[in-house]
Amino acid sequence: MESAIETTSVVREIAIAASPETVWQFLVDPERATLWMGQVATFDPRPGGVYKVDVIPGHTASGEFVELDPPHRLVQTWGWEPGNEGPRSVPPGSSTIEIELASDGDGTLLRFTHRDLPDSAAVTSHAHGWDHYLERLAIAAAGGDPGPDPWISGPMS
Repeated sequence: MESAIETTSVVREIAIAASPETVWQFLVDPERATLWMGQVATFDPRPGGVYKVDVIPGHTASGEFVELDPPHRLVQTWGWEPGNEGPRSVPPGSSTIEIELASDGDGTLLRFTHRDLPDSAAVTSHAHGWDHYLERLAIAAAGGDPGPDPWISGPMS
């Protein structure tokens, strides 16, 4: 069963030196969210509410919030709005992100799952992106400054 998950999902765990309550705010507050990912975010953090982030120029992710259990669990749909180039396009709302936050001493263990991706190319592309952005989240939520996102001013690499 693990191999089936790996072909359509990205799964990551990351320790963050902040409480689950603090990390939660970086997931649902647009101003805090753009400290680690994106240029502009529009959120309505309630079931059925809008999730939209202009991640980098010409690449806008959108979906909707599905489940919110603050500060423990967040489920939302995800995809790229039309106009995003490349064979790895995932339509808005066609995949699902699940984030679980658990207390871990003075910090938080974040378990991240992005599932329902269409193929291995999409998994590879999204894994690369989430590795980049989850590292930035860990820095920002811990009170650090991840600095300007280099992907905003240049190609994702």
